[in-house]
Amino acid sequence: MYIIFEGIDTTGKSTQVELFEQRKPNIVKTKEPGGTDVGVKLREILLESDEKISFNAELLLFLADRAEHYAKVIKPHSEKIIISDRGFISGIAYALANHKELSVDFLIQLNKFALDGKLPDKIVLFKTNYDLITLRLGNKEKDTIEQRGIEYLLNVQNIMEEIIKTLHVEFLLVDSSKSIEEIYKQIEEFIYD
Repeated sequence: MYIIFEGIDTTGKSTQVELFEQRKPNIVKTKEPGGTDVGVKLREILLESDEKISFNAELLLFLADRAEHYAKVIKPHSEKIIISDRGFISGIAYALANHKELSVDFLIQLNKFALDGKLPDKIVLFKTNYDLITLRLGNKEKDTIEQRGIEYLLNVQNIMEEIIKTLHVEFLLVDSSKSIEEIYKQIEEFIYD
């Protein structure tokens, strides 16, 4: 079973991925971008290049990472429970937030191609609000995406939810303000029901 944990930064998805890995030894933990050796190199190009690359090149690099991730991690472990810290929903949402002229359907089709036509079996979307994200971002050093502001991040979150609702994939919305244990139990029930 292929499950994606989605959400903007500070929502607690990575914390939950770690908990599932610790508590469920049969879980295959992965992440996007950078869940393979090739993906790590592609991520370096995307995040550490001195030269700004074009949007189309960036999109295609993310899709290349996703295709490699599917071929090397998801497909070979399809008989196990795979939990990915992020996936194609984030990629589409951030692309739409920055390029409103793009079509959701077009981006979904590109991602389906990268995923060999296989969407995840379940999606968990971690949701936050203005006050919670403000508190969690606090004084931490913000990356280039977080520097775009809280309203930008909340817009991306709304786009993620809209995308998920169009996919006909079972999903769970998680209130990130709940305790770590409450969230864990909610997700555990969703995965193993």
